[in-house]
Amino acid sequence: MENKIKIVLATGNPHKLQEINEITKDSGIEFILPGGDFNPIENGQTFEQNSLIKAQEASRISNMISLADDSGLCVDALNGEPGIHSARYDTTPQRRIDKLLKKLADTDNRKAKFVCVMTLTDKDGNVLNQEIGECHGQIATEQYGTNGFGYDPVFLVDGYDITMAQMSEDLKNTISHRANALSKMVKYIKENL
Repeated sequence: MENKIKIVLATGNPHKLQEINEITKDSGIEFILPGGDFNPIENGQTFEQNSLIKAQEASRISNMISLADDSGLCVDALNGEPGIHSARYDTTPQRRIDKLLKKLADTDNRKAKFVCVMTLTDKDGNVLNQEIGECHGQIATEQYGTNGFGYDPVFLVDGYDITMAQMSEDLKNTISHRANALSKMVKYIKENL
């Protein structure tokens, strides 16, 4: 068995760790949690800035190469809202969805995209690589499906007639914004680390 490259995933969320390790299971890379008191202040104005803040904090705590992602939903008719505030758009996942649907009630333009920016930093916090993944679609008029999390139940993926929450984990892990960014990042890691 070859030695796996160990990289800290800048998150406190075990679900995200599990999802990313599942997507990369045959890559020779293993992602681990940063441990310690991982609580970065995400005060950037863009996905790129917040991703960098998280990666640098994870590198500082762990003294290891770290990967962070910052992602969110950008809706055309709302000038890119909720964007970097996707996770803080309201107090609960259901309230966030309700708020979004209410704001879109009077528009036919339901185009949207999920964006994921991944930043890889060395153990000293210097940027090694940054990748962007996107998944384009529309916001449904009501919720469908129970898989996934966040805005998945109202996000209809282009080319499919189902929401992200109606997709199997395997399908989502091949077409999602996170999978898109991660596949480019894994290629970089395998070629350069």
